[in-house]
Amino acid sequence: MIAVINYNMGNICSLGNALGRLGAEWVLTSDHEEIMKASHVILPGVGNAAEAMANLKKFGLPEVIWKLRRPVLGICVGMQVMCRHSEEGDAECMGIFDAKVRRFQEQPEVKVPHMGWSRLSNLESKLFKLEKNPYVYFVHSYYAPLCPDTIATARHPEMFSAALKYENFYGTQFHPEKSGEVGERILHNFLKL
Repeated sequence: MIAVINYNMGNICSLGNALGRLGAEWVLTSDHEEIMKASHVILPGVGNAAEAMANLKKFGLPEVIWKLRRPVLGICVGMQVMCRHSEEGDAECMGIFDAKVRRFQEQPEVKVPHMGWSRLSNLESKLFKLEKNPYVYFVHSYYAPLCPDTIATARHPEMFSAALKYENFYGTQFHPEKSGEVGERILHNFLKL
């Protein structure tokens, strides 16, 4: 059973549909025992990092997440709150990934938020057993810079961490559940870890 963490910040409909298409059994939960028993855990996220951290703390979830020794996937803000700090709301985060999340700088010809399809490169994980340098879907104004935990990159316009990994913890800045066949393949690969 897959536990999708419920902390009032997720894009649950799209994620649930993607997991359903893969034939995966999943439950939306903030129950500590249920999360600890799950074979895989997903931390979805849409919205503000400071609010996300406040909600996680309200449910006592950071400590639970840290204890997990099974595959954990943070998506978008779910990945960002697994970093050390976010400029969004000056939020102290969980510190799983060795990165400080920053805001994209407004520049001529560069839109913020970064929204749409971008190519992945520098793929370095079993998560990315797929066609070389595929396109995935992003919606974000904040990003993790390149760091020791980077396992995939993208550009807007500078290179940033499109995915991170530390031990059993994975994070994607992009939304696999909105990235078509490529995203479903990434979710499939995650469920095979």
